Amino acid sequence: MKACRQALLLSSSNCHGYSFLEFAKQEISSFLKKNGVTQLIFVPYAQNDHDDYTKNVTTVITPWGFNVAGLHTYPDPVKAIKEAKAIFIGGGNTFLLLKKLYENNLVNLIRERVYTGNLVYIGSSAGTNVATKSIHTTNDMPIVYPPSFDAIGIVPFNINPHYIDNLEKDTHKGETRDQRINEFIEMPHANLVLGLREGCILHVDGESLVLKGVAGAVIFKKGESKVEYPVGTDVSFLLNN
Repeated sequence: MKACRQALLLSSSNCHGYSFLEFAKQEISSFLKKNGVTQLIFVPYAQNDHDDYTKNVTTVITPWGFNVAGLHTYPDPVKAIKEAKAIFIGGGNTFLLLKKLYENNLVNLIRERVYTGNLVYIGSSAGTNVATKSIHTTNDMPIVYPPSFDAIGIVPFNINPHYIDNLEKDTHKGETRDQRINEFIEMPHANLVLGLREGCILHVDGESLVLKGVAGAVIFKKGESKVEYPVGTDVSFLLNN
């Protein structure tokens, strides 16, 4: 059975030269309107101050014509997600986010509802990490320990948000982003990794994947050189790797 999933996976909410979520305004607005969404549940679990985080997101998105409510304000998160038409999972710490999703019994529920086309998904940074097969390629520190690194699995590969190239004049001698990603893809449990540059958006439309936004992405596969893909590229082949 073909997946009916509808998702926008943002590398980040902030992008150089733009205000908060500004670079993604057109894509998010068009995406939600296309799917008949007027009410959006925001999931602030990746940060500690849920009220403040939700307020910041609401201040930006409400003028676009969408109502926003924080999931933490609902007495029963499972019931809220079962009845929701769309969710936006924001960035922050991926380990904290996934732990909270598991604690509230939401991982499998979100996967099932998104995959069957009953829940529209928007994720940013950590919210994008948890939309993939696992959180092994997050950039975050493991400040808490979720019961599993397995994530929601809207797409069957890993994503590295905020991807950045090695800088030739950089005096930093720690591991580069490429080195860290390559450490992962050498593992027997690894998948390919899509590195989303800041400003990149992966549009998931059923069996279609297209790079949108204002920046492109890089694909890492074991035993192969990384490959760069610009905005507008159809990367649906990633679903079959």
